[in-house]
Amino acid sequence: MISARGLRKSFGDFEAVKGIDVEVRRGEAFGFLGPNGAGKSSTMRMIAAVSPVSGGELRILGMDPAVDGPAIRGRLGVCAQEDNLDVELNVRDNLYIYGRYFGLPKAVVNERVDELLDFVQLTEKATSKVEDLSGGMKRRLTIARSLVNRPDVLLLDEPTTGLDPQARHVLWDRLFRLKQSGVTLVITTHYMDEAEQLCDRLVVMDKGLIVAEGSPLDLIRQHSTREVAELRFGVAEQGETHDALAEKVADLGDRVEVLPDRLLVYTDDGDRVIARVHERGLQPVATLVRRSTLEDVFLRLTGRTLVD
Repeated sequence: MISARGLRKSFGDFEAVKGIDVEVRRGEAFGFLGPNGAGKSSTMRMIAAVSPVSGGELRILGMDPAVDGPAIRGRLGVCAQEDNLDVELNVRDNLYIYGRYFGLPKAVVNERVDELLDFVQLTEKATSKVEDLSGGMKRRLTIARSLVNRPDVLLLDEPTTGLDPQARHVLWDRLFRLKQSGVTLVITTHYMDEAEQLCDRLVVMDKGLIVAEGSPLDLIRQHSTREVAELRFGVAEQGETHDALAEKVADLGDRVEVLPDRLLVYTDDGDRVIARVHERGLQPVATLVRRSTLEDVFLRLTGRTLVD
């Protein structure tokens, strides 16, 4: 569905995307992860055929966006990060007017609007004003609007930003149903649990390059351990710094990460680590054993430092 070889994007002397290879297969959910400034948005805009390629090769649905931009855009659905709904129109008219932009007959648009309102559970809100909707409802309406042309590929930029947990799960369910129906999803997100839930495969980008690629489970296996033992110490009482404590447990796992409030010991047996910690006379005030997550992978690959 999407094929990129040596894809680059430059803005003057600044190179935002530095030659990446990407393959997105039909019917899968593919994710782009990365910190701010990693090149995700620039890549998504090229895939959406609204930003010209600076170098390399990009094919979308077998077509060249430099030549076939209108044809490509007619088969894409785009759900931007910010809801850009028309607040002067009610819920139904937001879908109807957008459908008419694609040149669809009135009867066809009306039928699709009814289907989409039902799909995103907004039928009862059809005549409501957009400003009266909750954040989750607005997001569902934005996704419904991006589906009015029955796209082959749906591009979703941070689809659940700002939503409460209940609204996020409702949206996840809708997106899962779309994938089941054969729509190819391309997603950017900052929520690692969302990427684990939705993405069949993903790439992690950093500084314009792809630093890892695979399924969420494969990435965890390649770049982390099965479990993480979290150790919280009352450092002031014990009179030792976290760095000093980390040296005392360094041999108990594959690696130890020092955070301001705790130590993370990456291991395949977290319970064993905690038992050994106590055997050495160390007394953490709290312990936790959890499975490794995509967030552990993400932070290891891209760092914990904020990027402006």
